Amino acid sequence: MTDPGSYAYLVSQLRDGVLPAGSPAKAIRALVSASWQRSLAASVDPEHGEPPVVYAENEIADLREDHPLAAVLPTLRAMLVSIADEAEHVMIIADAGGHLLWREGSAKVRHRADKVLLTEGTRWTEEAIGTNAMGTALAMDSPVVIHATEHLVHTYHPWTCAAAPVHDPDTGAMLGVIDVTGPMSTMHPSTLALVSTAAQLAESQLQVMMTVRNERFRLRNLRHLAGLRGEPGALISSSGRVVAAESCTGIPSRVDISGERGTLWLPDGREATLEPLAEGYLLRLSSGTSRRRQQLLSLPFLGANETAVLLDGREIPLTLRHAEILTLLALNPKGMTAEQLALTLYGESGNPVTARAEIHRLRTQLGASVVSTKPYRLEAEVDADFINVRKPLRERKVREAVALWRGPLLPRSNAPGIIAERELTLTHLRRLVIERGDPDTLWTYVRAAPDQEALEALARSLPGTDPRRGWVESQLRLCLTDD
Repeated sequence: MTDPGSYAYLVSQLRDGVLPAGSPAKAIRALVSASWQRSLAASVDPEHGEPPVVYAENEIADLREDHPLAAVLPTLRAMLVSIADEAEHVMIIADAGGHLLWREGSAKVRHRADKVLLTEGTRWTEEAIGTNAMGTALAMDSPVVIHATEHLVHTYHPWTCAAAPVHDPDTGAMLGVIDVTGPMSTMHPSTLALVSTAAQLAESQLQVMMTVRNERFRLRNLRHLAGLRGEPGALISSSGRVVAAESCTGIPSRVDISGERGTLWLPDGREATLEPLAEGYLLRLSSGTSRRRQQLLSLPFLGANETAVLLDGREIPLTLRHAEILTLLALNPKGMTAEQLALTLYGESGNPVTARAEIHRLRTQLGASVVSTKPYRLEAEVDADFINVRKPLRERKVREAVALWRGPLLPRSNAPGIIAERELTLTHLRRLVIERGDPDTLWTYVRAAPDQEALEALARSLPGTDPRRGWVESQLRLCLTDD
């Protein structure tokens, strides 16, 4: 922001509705506007909101000791605290739940922060205290700066904060966020880059520590592999990473150990057993050739504003991004490269590294047996409503297609590949429904997506005494008002 003071003033005026019609409302960043909406939907009070105190002071020490970022705290202190102290800022580290665990830096700023509950033990998710860098970085899983009046709660308008998430290099899970916060007048435009670099450095150090830990585990337990006497097996870390293998062709780099003991199925269907060791597991491949049936993955994404899948009947909530990835993989059963996935997810600016990271997190959540690599491909049996509707559309079985249709595919998605599929299905279905002109079919269609052309066709086909006319006419007025 080249003029932070003027920008903050503009946002405050737009918030308070004092600018005349036609003012540059687009000056508010889309990221901030979306965060305000999420925060208000969570009933955060913009006038009197306060972060909840979740942990007492005497509980913080134990939380810090158990947190993975404690291992890289000396590095973060060396990189950020001295700078924060000189610039009248504080460095804050929060866990993945948005709970503040560390707060270090300027004594003057810490004193001011105490007055607004920017203290250890409080929770700073968007749902708890509205738009703020830590909470929004957690929600978006990306580096974020929130400037002055961009905070939803008025109390924090004098503050500016920059935060970046940190992920576990082993599992891809989010560990927390690193944040630098200070008065609006002292925040430098390069602060976000500094915080992002600190997060990357923390992840690099955690990667080195993981490598050392796994090598130590391997050396201590090689005798167990040797004890298999040539039979196939592997050493598995406590997180499911394959550290060493013996005669185990085709074994993935990670296995799903959520069951911990007993039978385990590899992605290719082979049966194995896990035996617990002091720091991990010994995996033994079964001598038989039994193969597990494919898991059933249900993707109910038509008209879905909240995304979840069913894996063998078990519901698993998903982020919109992960739902987009599963949709694209389902539409490309032969598989996709990271480059292809990045293009269909993000457009020409897409980065394959980002796509790989998202796949890593998705595999961690669903299991490596569901999503394979090289290329990325779904290994489960897929039941997707957006694919099921294709057959009756091809065969021009309009009633059957409308019965299967629940609305546009992932309506909140802006991914190019999703938009293309959504528009293709919607255009095809709309054309067939309007051509048929059947009132019941039109009614079912517009109830899921009341577009103007279909509503007009329905209005023409309904008798004057039909009780549905009132709803249709009201929807038509809404469409005309939107235009």
